[in-house]
Amino acid sequence: MSTVTQVATREQALDLAIEKTRRNIPGLYQHQTTWGYSVDGDYVKRPEGFFNIWNWTTSFFTGMALIGYKKTGDEHFLKHVLALEPLYQAKVNEYAEETMHDLGFLYSLYSVALYKLTGDQRHRELGLRAADVFAARYIPKGEYIRAWGRMDETDSNHAGMAIIDCMMNLQLLYWATEETGDPKYRDIAIKHSLTTIKTFIREDDSIYHCFRFDLKTGAPERGDNDCGYAAESHWARGTAWAIYGFAMGYRYTGDERFLDASLRLSRKFISELDEEVVPMWDFRLPDGVLQIRDSSAAAIVACGFRELEDLGKADVLIRETKTRLLDRLCSEDYLDTDLEVRGLLKHGQVGNAFDSYTSWGDYYFTEALARETGMEINWW
Repeated sequence: MSTVTQVATREQALDLAIEKTRRNIPGLYQHQTTWGYSVDGDYVKRPEGFFNIWNWTTSFFTGMALIGYKKTGDEHFLKHVLALEPLYQAKVNEYAEETMHDLGFLYSLYSVALYKLTGDQRHRELGLRAADVFAARYIPKGEYIRAWGRMDETDSNHAGMAIIDCMMNLQLLYWATEETGDPKYRDIAIKHSLTTIKTFIREDDSIYHCFRFDLKTGAPERGDNDCGYAAESHWARGTAWAIYGFAMGYRYTGDERFLDASLRLSRKFISELDEEVVPMWDFRLPDGVLQIRDSSAAAIVACGFRELEDLGKADVLIRETKTRLLDRLCSEDYLDTDLEVRGLLKHGQVGNAFDSYTSWGDYYFTEALARETGMEINWW
């Protein structure tokens, strides 16, 4: 892709994101779906039930809607987000066993955000219930949070597995301790983070997507992969999750080890970028493999860099790279300005779909724009 002139300012791009969300959010309850990604931007074409154990994406739409509500005050956004509450209640009550570690994504961008915006205790209690279900995935032997699968399934491929994405879910646990005064949630988040530093981050500051632990002893076994190219490759989005997650872990705890991890991974990420700036979906793609960019990784890492900046810990290189990433995402190469297309960012990578619009890319781009234009987004 050639370098082109930016087609939208930060404010214009944020207004576009909010307008697309205005059109998208009413259909979320109607379809009771996840709306994760789409190759043509029409998220409705790929329905996956809200109660599916793999649902991790629904709240990217509620998160965008609540940004829209916070910016505009338009009750349209709040009304449609509140209509989803019975689904969110059921997911961590009736269907609690059919959940996974991504409860952090789901309930930080729903219950926690709603509680902070409205003060309604119902949302606080629902967020705390989700934190309890999430905390129950912690494996004391090994000091990690199991990513996937029912906790009563010990013979599946997912038993004994943690994934780097979990770093972006831990904020639900930190918040739960702040709300209740119970240190158990915070302790779990800290222990999982330290295990991640020890096992996921390689000597060269690249990362594994997955790591496996012995089921009986909890001893670390080996790195593995599900979303990257291979076990020993370097998945860009995974690094972005970790950069942002460790930065927020430092904000909650003041633990310098988390700040060090975030900065090390940031420098490694930046060192892998080329003139296009938006990263390849994996930094270790062999010759002959389709070279696909990942706009979602760019959006997530821009938020992570902004977090480091707000903490006063971002150097000039990190700040300048954040600006360059957002400039590219606001260009015609990546930003879809057609209001008839549900998706916002083109060229996101996911699984075998590869070049897609992604709901998570749309959300983190919207969050980055909101923060860059002066809004406080405090629900992580």
